[in-house]
Amino acid sequence: MENVKRIRKNKGISQLDLAHYIGHKSVSTIGKIESGLEDKHYNLEHLYKIAQVLNVNITDFFS
Repeated sequence: MENVKRIRKNKGISQLDLAHYIGHKSVSTIGKIESGLEDKHYNLEHLYKIAQVLNVNITDFFS
């Protein structure tokens, strides 16, 4: 999900803040998803919450 990372950075939101906004207590999950080091992915609920936090349409993550 490179677009999520790009949009997050452009909006000035840290991985830690994003993790808290979507209900994670730790930044490690966000870091693992963004780095692609492990087989971790956002689920649809996460993408919906992230889109709300970043004030974008969920389809922006797929363009």
